[in-house]
Amino acid sequence: MEAERTPLIAGNWKMYKTVSEAVKTAEALVNQIADVTGVDVMIAPPFTALASVAAVLKDSTVALGAQNLHWESEGAFTGEISAVMLLSTGCTHVIIGHSERRQYFGETDETVNQRIRTALQNRLVPVMCIGESEAERDAGETFNVLDKQLQKGLKGFVSDDLTPLVVAYEPVWAIGTGKTATTEQAQEAHKFIRLQVEKKFGNKLANSTRILYGGSVKPGNIDELMTMPDVDGALVGGASLDASVFSQIVGYRK
Repeated sequence: MEAERTPLIAGNWKMYKTVSEAVKTAEALVNQIADVTGVDVMIAPPFTALASVAAVLKDSTVALGAQNLHWESEGAFTGEISAVMLLSTGCTHVIIGHSERRQYFGETDETVNQRIRTALQNRLVPVMCIGESEAERDAGETFNVLDKQLQKGLKGFVSDDLTPLVVAYEPVWAIGTGKTATTEQAQEAHKFIRLQVEKKFGNKLANSTRILYGGSVKPGNIDELMTMPDVDGALVGGASLDASVFSQIVGYRK
């Protein structure tokens, strides 16, 4: 079953890069990974650079993602962006529920659910982020937290709705800290997530859903992470900002 899941390496550029910087990085990335096969690649620049980066990616195999979306199609929501707007720039993917959105901007499991629904209705691939804090891990609550985030985030869906879904496991204590979950910790969490998807939505979806690891992924740890049976790729933050570093991650050796 594992062979059915094409690995996905996704780069989240967060609040970095002007339009010209984003274009240069995208151009370098496209050139450097031109010969890489057997792996899907997505980058999520800031909103201001989406259209310009889309032009760079047009004839490449690299997909364009956004870092968030609002669940309404339009309206008086100053500072927000809709699925239709993202589609109009060329986006095919969208990151939803990133820990930084949850921590700093009031994102909840319920709003994650609404955003996923909107993404799916608009044929955007949702990359749903879940993960525990250091305090939660230390308290032995990791599985409870992941279970709650999955249950609430995917409430009201049936298996057929979620065929495009990508889940990203991000231990919050490992994001931007330089700390990384051990390969065993990552595998344990990913296996648990897959079992929960199987319990709720069945074996077929569980076997096809790609589960990415996010949390200080670098060229030095990607090879080992990707040997784990339930790790299907990575959601890369800081290391995706440099095309040569990110291309090394994309070209990992399993």
